[in-house]
Amino acid sequence: MRFFTALAASMSLFSYTCIAQQKSPDSGWPLQRCIQYAVEHNIAIRQDSLTARLARHTLEQSRLSQLPAVNVNSTFGRNFGRSINPITNQFVEASYDYIGPSGSSSVLLYGWNQVRNTIARNRYSLEASLLDLGQRRNDISLNVANGYLVALQAQEQINVSTKQVQLSQAQLEQTRAFADAGRLPELNVAQLESQVASDSANLINAIANYNSAVLDLKTLLNLDFSEPFTIKPPVVSDDDQFLMLKVTPEEVFQAARTNYASVKSSELRVKAAEKGLSAAKANLYPQLTLSYQIGTNYASNYVNYQPTTELTGFSPIGITGRSLDTVYQPNYKILTPSVPFGTQMKNNIRQLVGLNLSIPLFNGWQSQFAVKQARINLAQQELTQYNVELTLKQSVYKAHNDALNAIQRYNAAKRAEDAAKRALDFARKRYELGLTSTVDLLVTQNTEYASAANLVNAKYNLIFKLKVIDFYLGKELKL
Repeated sequence: MRFFTALAASMSLFSYTCIAQQKSPDSGWPLQRCIQYAVEHNIAIRQDSLTARLARHTLEQSRLSQLPAVNVNSTFGRNFGRSINPITNQFVEASYDYIGPSGSSSVLLYGWNQVRNTIARNRYSLEASLLDLGQRRNDISLNVANGYLVALQAQEQINVSTKQVQLSQAQLEQTRAFADAGRLPELNVAQLESQVASDSANLINAIANYNSAVLDLKTLLNLDFSEPFTIKPPVVSDDDQFLMLKVTPEEVFQAARTNYASVKSSELRVKAAEKGLSAAKANLYPQLTLSYQIGTNYASNYVNYQPTTELTGFSPIGITGRSLDTVYQPNYKILTPSVPFGTQMKNNIRQLVGLNLSIPLFNGWQSQFAVKQARINLAQQELTQYNVELTLKQSVYKAHNDALNAIQRYNAAKRAEDAAKRALDFARKRYELGLTSTVDLLVTQNTEYASAANLVNAKYNLIFKLKVIDFYLGKELKL
């Protein structure tokens, strides 16, 4: 009794969920909408987007490095005790304030194309990052398509299990009526009650699998678990199978090699590594730089001596001959006004223009090791490129073989399901006429149920395998 109560509760919950989804204004999620939502909200895609933005900023910075470097400096302080006045270059023993603003600019005239190679390396890295972002979107789309088909398969399995429960329940009622009329023993009723319980358990498992598949799909979409949405089962087209049989795996590989973003990305990273090696080699050679400097000074104790005609007295300067007469000189008043700040800044301007030739002789083998690291990085990128193409070719050939096997499996499952249906129809008629036992009927019924479930599995396995081929061919993933 508890079992049937649980079954009723599960069916009620599933029915309520379906009804709520159908009434929801956000219901009806086709595969394209799922893929679009996943691309917009997937965390891995967001991280790759930030990586691409960082690569873009790195490229912009390397381009701006071609412009001259300009720096402005200023010093301010106060001297105490004996020091050299920065204006007069004389020793003074008084305290004074000083200001020394200056500016400098430099530009690399020739550095063996180091800057240009660095720009090219960063440009290739940016293009590779954008391709990696596109590849991530494609991978997410394929994963969403797989999760979508798993949910569809689980949903259709519920329909198969529901029909099986209804069929077993109808047979149980008919057998119970026959038993009440004395046509069949009570053992047949017990056997069918056991079958109803087994089919109901299969239905509960199907509902649990569906709910789990929906949660997995929402996880792929990064969608709130409380958000309802419905999915529609697609129709397998025989044309897709026919087209699939006409495409060779080598043709699929060549198309994938052209469309697959990871292949293009690995090629660009090899080019970036080559430019990085050229940029590293440039540090081994001399570099010519043009520089320019400008500066001025100010000191608070710098004064301007201005003599006047105003006599302030006389002072002895010596004596004359034998008479020993004292010689005096007149003293005039001298003005010492402080030189204004603006005047000092204007009068003390100094400029310098120079060419700097830097010849690397020895820097702890840093430049040599940088070249070696760049060569190793280039070799690693070349191996990565080869591995990407090899892995892609293996995956394409395996996917093509899996698709062919899926077609054969689906066709075989379809024939087996048709035969099982006819066998069940004959067994049911013989049972109603009392020409076969309940056990034989249940065996035939279980065989039909297994064949129907196998057909559902083969159907969606075929759909996914075909979508994988479409993915490698660069087609849009849709149902």
